[in-house]
Amino acid sequence: MSQPVFERDPSDPARQKINPVLKLALELGPLMVFFFANARGEWLVENFPALSAFGGPIFIATGLFMIATAVSLSASWLLTRTLPIMPLVSGVVVFIFGALTLWLQNDTFIKMKPTIVNGLFASVLLGGLVLGKSLLGYVFDSAFRLDAEGWRKLTLRWGLFFVVLAIVNEIVWRSFSTDFWVAFKVWGIMPITILFTMSQMPMIMRHTIPDEEGE
Repeated sequence: MSQPVFERDPSDPARQKINPVLKLALELGPLMVFFFANARGEWLVENFPALSAFGGPIFIATGLFMIATAVSLSASWLLTRTLPIMPLVSGVVVFIFGALTLWLQNDTFIKMKPTIVNGLFASVLLGGLVLGKSLLGYVFDSAFRLDAEGWRKLTLRWGLFFVVLAIVNEIVWRSFSTDFWVAFKVWGIMPITILFTMSQMPMIMRHTIPDEEGE
């Protein structure tokens, strides 16, 4: 049977695993590139004049964000011969809205990207629950082994959390400067997400399936 293009179901024993730290690096790497390029846009142009073709710092950051996203997805493919579903959805939105941003030289499109992505994730997770599927297992299966009820609860909470993130992004980009939005996207959203994740640990522990080789 041919190898599937997309990552296998979390319960599939043939699913290829990636080290959680490497997986996190692949997912957060493009975002860090975006932040650095926006903050050091002038320095990048001085050292790499060809980047001036993109435009100002936010447009340089957008172009490099797209490149870094492509590299991240390519690395995932090389490591597992499959494409991760959630990063792929985010990547498609990055490419579409990034291209519009560069073509029209209007940073509104890249600012709307987190709203669209978070809205899509919320729709996918909550819609999956309606259909009886706890899709969050595709994201956290390498870190947690939960029973069915645990995945349902975690998927619901993350679906609602993505709705909140979409609303927050709309408020921030429409109310503050571009530099503030970029900084908040990296140094605000990330800590908020970490805190939310940590707040779910008690529930995760209650629904963790004991390791057969453990104690």
